Parts: sequence; C-alpha cells; structure tokens
Amino acid sequence: MTKFEVLILGNASAAPTPNRHHTSQLININEQYFLVDCGEGTQIRLREHKIKLQRIHHIFISHLHGDHYLGIIGLLQTMHLLGRVAELNLYCSDNIKEIIDVHLKYNRGSLRYPIHYVEMGSKETELFFEDDKIEISTIPLKHKIPCTGFLFKEKEKPRRINSKAILHHEVPKFKINQLKQGEDFIKETGEIVQNNVLTLPNLPSFSYAYCSDTAYHEKIIPIIKKVSLLYHEATFVEEHSDRASKTLHSTAKQAALIAKKSEVKHLIIGHFSNRYSDFGELLSEAKSVFENTQIAEQNETFKVSNP
Repeated sequence: MTKFEVLILGNASAAPTPNRHHTSQLININEQYFLVDCGEGTQIRLREHKIKLQRIHHIFISHLHGDHYLGIIGLLQTMHLLGRVAELNLYCSDNIKEIIDVHLKYNRGSLRYPIHYVEMGSKETELFFEDDKIEISTIPLKHKIPCTGFLFKEKEKPRRINSKAILHHEVPKFKINQLKQGEDFIKETGEIVQNNVLTLPNLPSFSYAYCSDTAYHEKIIPIIKKVSLLYHEATFVEEHSDRASKTLHSTAKQAALIAKKSEVKHLIIGHFSNRYSDFGELLSEAKSVFENTQIAEQNETFKVSNP
C-alpha cells in the first residue's frame, strides 16, 4: 500500500503571526520526504512534528518571495550543526544559490555537506525529478516574479498477483516480476497463459499538485487535470478581488474554479491574508463552487488518495 501524505507546516501569506506560520509543506511518499517551500520558522515546525531533518534530501522553493524561503538559511545551518554529510538537492525557479552563497560569504562559514542546485524554468512544464516510483514536474504559475508549482505523480503501479491462479498453473517464483509487468506465462509445453488470468488489475496511482502564489491561471488546467489532491492558494475572498488582481494572487472562488475545471478529486486552500481572522468565509466561498474543499489547516496531514 502506498503512503502518500501532505503535512501542512504553515498556511499564512506575507507576515507570520504567533499562531499562523509561513508557507511550508512536507510530502511523505513511502517515507521519502520532500520539503515544499521553507518559510520562516519551518525548521521549528519540523521539530515539533519530530521530523528528522537529515531524512530530507529534496527541498523545493516555489519562488523567492520571503514568506516562501526565508527559513532556508536556518534549516541549512542546523543540518550542518547536526553533522549532515549527505548531499541535499535544492530546486528553485530562480537563483537561490546566490542568496545562500552571499550568506556563507559574509558569515565566513561553510557547510560540511554538498548542495546540488537545480534551477527550473517557470514558463513551461518540465519533468525534473524521477525515480522508480514517482515523477515530479513543474507547474508554471502567474505571479510577480518567476514562480512554479510542483506536480507529484506516482508511476503506474505493477499488476497484482493472483495467488490461487499462479499455484494452479505452477508458475515459478522467478517469473513473478515479469507477470507484474504484464507479461504472459509460457509453460514448458508451449501453452500460453494470459497475464490477466494470473494477475489482478493494478491499484490506482495518486497525484498531488501544489500551486503556490498565482493569479487565476487557466493554463495550468491541462497539467493538473484529475489530480487526486490539489493545493491552491486562496489569499483573498471575492470581496477583495481587486487586491488579488493587483498582487497576482487568487481568491477562494478562483481556486475552486480551477479545481472544478481541472476535475480534481479534492481541493485544499491556503496562503491566507492576515486580514482574515477566521477562515469560514474563505471556505464557504470555495465550497459554493467546488464542494470537496478543505482548509489547509496548520499541523494537519492530508492523505493523497482518490475518494
């Protein structure tokens, strides 16, 4: 069974408050950690959740507005102090390396571990990470500076073995992996046993789309079509749509429209302006367009699945 979870570490925009923290999320896919954005205080939130910092090998920064990256210097320094030696992969749609290099220069310090920097394009979607289980691609967003979202997709899972059928047809163990990949079984007599006799359909693959700061942007719809879970910023309510337009942010209604047009299974909204002390209006506005919407509440874990 796949473990695919999103832990919300912060959901505030602009300035943090004692109770609302800057944007950051931890994606857990089968105990492989991916940190998405790193607002101020992220390392404290990680420690509160007892996340071992040294298990994080991939950090994604959507863009270089302070509420999305100002926690990175402290996190890198703490990893160093804890004795990290493993390489860290740092992905950003702009030159975050220069920021970190300047800090280290004037700090007259260094890190005991290497950082591999990946600068991603922000105009077109591109696949930039892949292993045997998942693919991660960029989602070009519409904001004041280069900004990308991230699409996490499980690869197609192997077919499941029908244990009774393989016993009946005396399939040797060394053929099991081939069956999972869809191959037929050929007996010593030359008889061909079709794969669908020996296996069961594969379980569904899940996906998660993280859409950081962005104005309403329909160009992302083909990229995030039918994802299992969508996070979309919803900084304002429609009453303040003029402010959203001016700052290239979205309203809760616009986030819900994107979810509806993309036919996603589930929507969570966050990155709320501090002018809203209660999220009720934001949630009601989104649910009036797309019912399956929740608030990306801090400290809540969302399981990525198809309802």
